[in-house]
This record gives sequence, structure tokens and C-alpha cells, in this order.
Amino acid sequence: MTQRPHTLGVAVIGTGRMGADHVRRIQEVTSGARVTAVVDVDAERAKSVAARVDGCTAHTDPAAAMAAADVDAVIVASPGPAHEAALLAAFEHDLPVLCEKPLTPDAASALRVLEAEQKLGRRRVQVGFMRRYDAEYMKLKSLLETGQLGRPLMLHNRHRNVASPPGWTSEMLINDSVTHEMDVTRWLLGHEITAVTVLAPKPSGNAPDGIRDPQFVVFETDGGAIVDVEIFVNCGFGYQVQAEVVCERGTARVGDGHAMVTHAAGRWGGIIAQDYIERFADAYDREVQAWVDATRRGEVTGPSAWDGYAVAAVCEAGVRALEEGGRVAVDLVDRPALYQD
Repeated sequence: MTQRPHTLGVAVIGTGRMGADHVRRIQEVTSGARVTAVVDVDAERAKSVAARVDGCTAHTDPAAAMAAADVDAVIVASPGPAHEAALLAAFEHDLPVLCEKPLTPDAASALRVLEAEQKLGRRRVQVGFMRRYDAEYMKLKSLLETGQLGRPLMLHNRHRNVASPPGWTSEMLINDSVTHEMDVTRWLLGHEITAVTVLAPKPSGNAPDGIRDPQFVVFETDGGAIVDVEIFVNCGFGYQVQAEVVCERGTARVGDGHAMVTHAAGRWGGIIAQDYIERFADAYDREVQAWVDATRRGEVTGPSAWDGYAVAAVCEAGVRALEEGGRVAVDLVDRPALYQD
């Protein structure tokens, strides 16, 4: 694999909230990289972001940015439907990519990306499942790998948001939120998810009309574990992500958010994060730094295109389970040799 320059020139595709935050992160937090190009269908927004970075050019066409001599790698932070075209263009230029989730919005397009990467004969994509870089989740993963708690039997997850953004649908609770628990399940347990069941109570009075919120999602895995996810995107009070693994000889829980507890004026308490960027700021920093470091070594690490495809397939089963009721099996192709551990 080709060794990249000492300072990595990065093109950021998509300059909305996530993309703009990655531009800031690379310029202010990450070492060994700089933003040399930004891309957005909104030309004025791209120009505005580029103007804040010395030597950065603005584009509306991802392929044009990737062809620039000072672009060595790409971050894809555009909306999911635009990911496939951007990834295939990156493959044509042999550029390593950090692609925000989803890899693509559905399993069929994710499979096309998977097949295109296999034709290259090497990995080019790291998918942005940032929880794998969160300090608490990393500790939980390390503990499970020691085997001291025995075999994982169950995994309980809670995922709560203050309020859903405008335009959200019941299906987006699965595709845009529970997608993280799908990846966390596969990563923590080392299992593939084989079936999904979705149950939903009478919607909360805080949920916008037509949205089935909260939902209770159950995964079955090929390792014999049962996983549940409470997804509640209009809880009203804060952003919470918690996980507890129940094993044969003990349990372990992360996400209680009690880094600091105050006692004052006859009360005790702490602070609840209000969104994912606040809660996972350190994880995003670690994720991007790990991607830059690996790319400069000529390597691609982290969640792979296979992980992105597998989650897309689970999402499709989850949406079917929500719409049709009952248990829906996950349909996965055989795992290609390129993505074997």
C-alpha cells in the first residue's frame, strides 16, 4: 500500500453540521493532517467553510476535489444517498476514505460498494461508527475480550435523544439511531445479528404526529445472545447512551454519565449531555486521529465496508419488523475474504 505524505491533505465532502465539525476537528485537534478541499452542493456554503481554512478550495463536485493534487484522503459527511457515488469516485482515485454512517442507505447499494472495494484487492474504507472509539465502550470491549466475565448472554441498550429533528419518521429511529446499537452489538460481542423484532408502545405525547416513539428493538445473534434496544428520540430531557452486558459470571455497564456529581443547596446531581456531538466529542477526535495515523502509515483500520453492509442489512430487517410486525431474519451474503479478521 502506498505510503502517504507526512501531512495528509483531506477533502471533506459535505459541509453541514457533521462535515463542518470534521473540518474544525482536523484543523484544530488532529495532528498530521490539514483540510485542502471541501465539497457541498451548496456552493456558497462550501465557499464559506473553505474561506476559514488557509489553502482550502471549495467545490460542488466530489470528483473534482478528489482529482486535486493536494488531496490524499477523503472524509464523506454528505447525506447517505450521496455516499455510493462518492465512494466509487474515491476508489477510482485510489483514495482512503472515512465515511460517516451509513455506508449507504440500503443493503443493495452497500453490497455494490463492497464488491467495488474487493476489486481493488485492499481496503479503502473506514466507516464512521464512532462509538468504537469512545473511552467507556473501549474499556467494555477490552473487559469482554479477557473472558473473565464468561460468555455474553444479553446486552441491554438505551438510546435517548431530547427531540427528533424535523422530517423524522418512524423508520429513521431504526436507520439513523439504532444503527449505532447494531454496530456496537456486532463489535462488542463479535457476533452477527441474525434476526430483528420491533415492539412499540402507544407513542409518547412528546412524539410528533405519526412517529412511533419510543420503540423496543430485539436482536438475536449467531453467538446465541439476545440484545435489546430502547430507542426514545423525544425523551425531552437529554441525550443518553447506555449499555449493560450480562455475562455468565458477571455484568458490566457503561454510559451512566456520572463523571462528576455535585452536592449543593440540598440537592445532588450532574449534567446530561444534550446531543451526540457533545456526548461523543472525544470519540470523534480519537476516530479521526486513528484514521489519519493509519492512512499516513499506508493502512486502513477500524470499521470496514463489511461492517457498513452488515448494519445496512440489519436496518432493512428492522424496518420490515417495524412495518410488518413479528420476527424478521437478516439476509447477509457470505463474508468475503478481504474482510475476514
